[in-house]
Amino acid sequence: MRVAAIQHDIVWEDPSATFTHVAPLLAAAADEGAQLAVLTEMYSTGFSMHTDRIAEPVDGPSTAFLVDQAARHHMWVCGSVPERAGGDRRPANTLVIAAPDGTVHRYRKIHPFTYSGEHEHFVAGDAFLTVEIEGVRCSFFVCYDLRFADEFWALAPVTDCYVVPANWPARRRDHWRTLLAARAIENQAYVVGANRVGAGGDDATLDYVGDSMIIDPFGELLADGTDAGEAVLVADVDRARVTEVRAKYPFLTDRR
Repeated sequence: MRVAAIQHDIVWEDPSATFTHVAPLLAAAADEGAQLAVLTEMYSTGFSMHTDRIAEPVDGPSTAFLVDQAARHHMWVCGSVPERAGGDRRPANTLVIAAPDGTVHRYRKIHPFTYSGEHEHFVAGDAFLTVEIEGVRCSFFVCYDLRFADEFWALAPVTDCYVVPANWPARRRDHWRTLLAARAIENQAYVVGANRVGAGGDDATLDYVGDSMIIDPFGELLADGTDAGEAVLVADVDRARVTEVRAKYPFLTDRR
């Protein structure tokens, strides 16, 4: 399966303008033969805590855009959106993945980022998501989830590729890069990390430099968005490579 990590900027709290901005990047990913395209966390609004302004209903505009692009380009497309569901007054930070046939899967971010107050504005999810795409078993997490290795470990037996869209600021970029590599090496699986670029909305002290990466099951870097600005990073993900690495180096079976 060919995967594209789309390292993009956003138009702060303006989904319509952001749709216009990222559509050509998705088209470029499709032109590169991508079968799965990964946008960033809160891809259409930025990582805003103003949920009164940005929260959308289930299947709102940001999800509809993903569904439209998946059908238009005949590829799977994902990114997270602020989505209201159930009776909680807070929305969930929901990763939505749209299939070319219109099917939609959802993963609600399990770990809100308390350092920024996300837990006060967004409800936490409580369930994992693994979807088989073109024969590759993909498990989905969002940004801050990356720090919780045990949850990646729990899914390793059913995972060939972890997908992690993010809004990870430049001031902690070394953490992002190190943790992505660690999750790939310790689970002997591909990791696709798609992080945004640009200035951070309400907080003028934040900026985002991307550092998106696609890493193979032995920790080899297949694509790197460091200092690339907006970019479409493409690499091939092969389930057989996961099987090969795990058979040659049976580290997972030694876990206790």
